[in-house]
Amino acid sequence: LKSGDIVEITTSNSADAAPSRDWLQFTVTNRAISKIRQHFNRERRDEAQSNGKETVMKAIAKLGLGLTSAARDKALAAVAEDLSYADIDMLFVAVGEGNVAASTVANRLLRQVEPAEDDDGGGNLLDPIRPARPQPGPSIIVEGATDVMVRIAKCCAPVPGDEIEGFVTVGRGVSVHRSDCTNLNSLNERSDRMIDVSWAADRIGRFAVWIQVEALDRPWLLRDVTEVLSQLDANIYASSSGTNAERVAILRYEVEFSDPGQLERALKALRGVDGVFEAYRLRT
Repeated sequence: LKSGDIVEITTSNSADAAPSRDWLQFTVTNRAISKIRQHFNRERRDEAQSNGKETVMKAIAKLGLGLTSAARDKALAAVAEDLSYADIDMLFVAVGEGNVAASTVANRLLRQVEPAEDDDGGGNLLDPIRPARPQPGPSIIVEGATDVMVRIAKCCAPVPGDEIEGFVTVGRGVSVHRSDCTNLNSLNERSDRMIDVSWAADRIGRFAVWIQVEALDRPWLLRDVTEVLSQLDANIYASSSGTNAERVAILRYEVEFSDPGQLERALKALRGVDGVFEAYRLRT
């Protein structure tokens, strides 16, 4: 082209219309070059945000906190502020671009929602679901002690099959925690009050836990999930369900099992239901 030539400019109103990177090879004006680069920077940021969000949500799901969307977003906003990001979206961008690890976000979120453990071992997480109903006679052996009161810690709610540790409280017996309970990090500093505990294999009875199923929403999903639990002779005490903006169904069940193996078989079977992409036990 040279000065004075007559040209025809073709434009598109399509929602998918976008500049090509090839345009940068022949674009002359700084303003046009800047606009094209802004488009690709925005496109890259959107992709990073989407990938970062997906990675963070998976990391949070592995914690099994069972948070409501509102509670989760509030905690994420606090994490974003702590890490000096303007908002949650910018935090997701940082994760998607590899500037922040998803595990870092998840661990900081955990500190936001989980209060410090007190002496009675009964600190609670944010509790969108009521704790699984207690089962009679906790079948736990306390090393070197008999006739001692034993309490199951609410913060991690261990069930038969979990690795456990005991903490001697003041006037309330021994509080039993899962070995991976985050509250044990602070309690372990008081090693003089830690005590070995174990499950009494010959006295393990039925126990109840909350489980969460995440699946692509579809007709008959609830029926198929409950049918799996029924076939395993698992007793459903309570349930709740909902669907988020991405059409992901979140199903929660308080289920009674007869042994740890039955729980694992149930989770494996639930993951095999059409449309289900995750099933796991919730911490209460």
